[in-house]
Amino acid sequence: MADFHSQRSEGITKVEENQKSESSSRMPLGLWHSLASGCGDVPPQQAYEAVRAHTGSGNAKYRRGGWPDGNRLYDYVWLVYSVFFFIEPIVRHNARYWLEFAVVYGIFLAIYSGLIYARTKVQSYLLLLAMGVLGLSYMPFNNSACGILVYVAAFIPFISDSVAVVAGTIASLCGAVAIEGYLLHISPWAWGFPAFFCVVVGGTNLLTSQKIRSKAKLELAHEEIEQLAKLAERERIARDLHDVLGHTLSVIVLKSELAGRLFERDPQRARQEIGEVEQVSRKALSEVREAIRGYRSEGLVAEIERAHRTLDAAGVSLTCESKPPALTPAEETVLSLIVREAVTNIVRHAQANQCRMRFLTENGHTSLTVEDDGRGNIRQEGNGLRGMRERIEGLGGHFTIDGREGTRLYIEIPVRSA
Repeated sequence: MADFHSQRSEGITKVEENQKSESSSRMPLGLWHSLASGCGDVPPQQAYEAVRAHTGSGNAKYRRGGWPDGNRLYDYVWLVYSVFFFIEPIVRHNARYWLEFAVVYGIFLAIYSGLIYARTKVQSYLLLLAMGVLGLSYMPFNNSACGILVYVAAFIPFISDSVAVVAGTIASLCGAVAIEGYLLHISPWAWGFPAFFCVVVGGTNLLTSQKIRSKAKLELAHEEIEQLAKLAERERIARDLHDVLGHTLSVIVLKSELAGRLFERDPQRARQEIGEVEQVSRKALSEVREAIRGYRSEGLVAEIERAHRTLDAAGVSLTCESKPPALTPAEETVLSLIVREAVTNIVRHAQANQCRMRFLTENGHTSLTVEDDGRGNIRQEGNGLRGMRERIEGLGGHFTIDGREGTRLYIEIPVRSA
């Protein structure tokens, strides 16, 4: 039988992923990269793209000359909150104090820029640690600059996907501010406000980051389902084309060889066979078109009649011991394709003289048995057999094959209302 002794090789083309944009709040590039890395078991690049889609950075409305290589000035808009750092230097009117503030603010801007361009979690963690140390070190000299610590609390939810790490960082910031304020006798109002805002801003951003991660995972799950559906449809079409063309080409080859042998001794019969080759070829063209549309089956009865003609031309006697039962369209289509594949295999490789086909419905199951008296000796499943098995298992049925004495196919599917 065809494909029984051939090795199957499959190549599946991967579907390129297309990201759809949904506008939302945007954070610095480096922070979005870290956020993307927290999307569970999702491949990093896919997670990164999904986060981009959910943050609006993939939307043309938000892009500025291309993302991520375009203008990143928008990422610096959050520095507007650092205006409060200038309150105390303005009040003091001291040149030396302004110089010290300029150095600290320059370091703060450098760290902030590093966070924007950071590409790994390690870089982001180190930069946040540096920002935290800077804020705690400078707070005794400029209470208004304690907002540096609020930036740390605002950024950490987008860097770490662990709620425990985020909560621990925020708690550590609040504790460090309180301890420093107590030891240095700083007014509770001076350190209480930054501690309060660390909790509020950090908690808000934690909820936002978790929501974005959930959206990213959901989007990736939808994309995976869509890809699997496309892949299943490709395999279905491949099986259908294999069944159609494999059967039809076998008939064409068989009849062409027969016409060649009869050309000298029986020209009339040879012309008849060539005419049938033409009819089969036209029929194949129609079936290929129908396969593309998904309407290929003419019914099980028509398929059995075609099997009679095909096997008769090959010198094989077909005996159908029972009539096909009432089946649903999906079941009838699958069984029709299996009958066609089985007949094709008998014609190609079985070298059989007799073929028997039997339908039986009992105990809530419908079974089909196709057996021949050919050479058998099936060692492995080829493309055709595997296609049969996949179709039957798709209906919740069972497929078995025995090639010890001839070949015997046994198919069983559960009965459904036709």
